[in-house]
Amino acid sequence: GALALQAFLAGRKVRDPGDNRTNIYLLALAHSSAGKDHPRKLNMQIAHQIGLADSVGVGYASGEGIQDALFLTPCMLFQTDEIDGILQQINKAKDARHEAIMSTLLTIYSTSNSVFPMRRKAGKESPGVIDQPCLSLFGTAIPNHYYGALSERMLTNGFFARMLVLESKPRQRGQEPRILGIPPRVIATAKWWADFHPGTGNLENWHPVPRIVEQTEEAKGVLVEARLEAEDEYARAEEKGDPVGTTVWGRVSEQTRKLALIHAVSENHESPRIGLAAVEWATRFVMHQTRRMLFMARSHVAVNPFHADCLKAMQMLRAAPGKMLSHSKLLKRMKMDARSFQELVSTLLQQGDIAIEQSPQVGHGGRPTLEYRLTEQAGEA
Repeated sequence: GALALQAFLAGRKVRDPGDNRTNIYLLALAHSSAGKDHPRKLNMQIAHQIGLADSVGVGYASGEGIQDALFLTPCMLFQTDEIDGILQQINKAKDARHEAIMSTLLTIYSTSNSVFPMRRKAGKESPGVIDQPCLSLFGTAIPNHYYGALSERMLTNGFFARMLVLESKPRQRGQEPRILGIPPRVIATAKWWADFHPGTGNLENWHPVPRIVEQTEEAKGVLVEARLEAEDEYARAEEKGDPVGTTVWGRVSEQTRKLALIHAVSENHESPRIGLAAVEWATRFVMHQTRRMLFMARSHVAVNPFHADCLKAMQMLRAAPGKMLSHSKLLKRMKMDARSFQELVSTLLQQGDIAIEQSPQVGHGGRPTLEYRLTEQAGEA
């Protein structure tokens, strides 16, 4: 939540030497009653106290609505709960309204350092443009609902690659509720960002000239190494014919530089500089999240119903003790008929995703109990 808020506050006000901006699409995954609403409420309270409540949105019904909102307020933070519902609507939509949401989100993200041409309206000669739009997205969802809402197209059209998907730890024991005020230092820093306007003249609100946050020599070296590592991963994915991998690894360098910039302006808002600590944190963050996101996508996103059943069976084995389940237990948990289950098992065996083992315990009828074990190759490309 704090990461999304800082990205929003610094939007259209700072940039790095490569003209990367602070706009990010952040998604937090957690199960019910894990506290997903608290960061959103806190961000809204801070924005309200510094006079930016109108720049925080809670949702969007169409791509045109996003454009109109950014035309009036070029820097916005959208906080959306149950974002999987919007993804489901986009997947199942039979009209262009929901498809326009996806198209707008993709384009707005990439034009944060340029101009976004508005759609032409009837009766108007010039639709106008949005100068340097900065849209930061902070969405929350339940993990299985989110991955279930993704489609293969979303994995390859750039939407998934633009997201930073964070998963919460298991829910811990709670504590007695109490009222805590927002620290004055947080409000003061947020107010500083609200009052800070780069550039001079009466056009600074319409065409700002963001401050360039320089990088130290050590930071530049680490960024080059991170870029080269991402390019190597991209080449490996391209060699294997993995379109999801190429799409995601192609965005890693950009994501790293965005997060390093956000880290730097958070560390010192008055005189920021991208140092070694910021770049090392951003690199570790993005590399870990990229590998995790790719693994989760391959484990949950299916191209057809049969593939979905295969992924479901592998997920059940992955969560079982020793990554192993008996024939009867897996059949019951899959809730499918025996013939379809045998086809499923046969496919997974031929793919090398599972192996069959016989337990030493003798089952009914004097025969050994069959058990299915997830192999080490499961989940890999």
